Amino acid sequence: MRHAETEWSAAGRHTSRTDLPLTATGERRAALVGPLVSALRGPDPPPLAVLSSPRLRATRTAALAGLPAPTVVDDLAEWDYGQYEGLTTPQIRESIPGWTVWTHPCPGGESAEDVRARADRVLAHAARLRADGDVVLVGHGHFSRVLAARYLGLPPTAGVHFAHDAGGITVLGNDRGVPRLDRVNAQPL
Repeated sequence: MRHAETEWSAAGRHTSRTDLPLTATGERRAALVGPLVSALRGPDPPPLAVLSSPRLRATRTAALAGLPAPTVVDDLAEWDYGQYEGLTTPQIRESIPGWTVWTHPCPGGESAEDVRARADRVLAHAARLRADGDVVLVGHGHFSRVLAARYLGLPPTAGVHFAHDAGGITVLGNDRGVPRLDRVNAQPL
């Protein structure tokens, strides 16, 4: 699950370390995420575990969605954009034409390989917990897209192919032990 809307996510500003609250719209949408999680899960018991990024926007989304209190996992934090924190892609492209987080470095931040290593640790942690029940991960856009790519065994940059909008849910499943995406970017109505 990606956190709900913040002022910066609504404006397309890259947000990693900056700890922003949800907007009023984000708060309303986060409250609708809980019923969507229940609908997607069906009659299963509540999730065994909820793991969240340490950022307020993620923990607040989990609380408003009515999820059990999350365990904060630092590895679920957003891709560190370094010097590009708070900037939009068009602003970055004024000095670096064609820049994307998927194809170019983030000076003073993380590389795709740094994010891959964190995503792999999160997936390993979730897999250990998953043996006993469902696990909900509450995080951020770019990181969650890398997480989906890595779950499928793809390179971290393959995350470019997955949408994960604010308040969206992606369900990682399997077909007889083979990883698959059961839902991508499901949104509450």
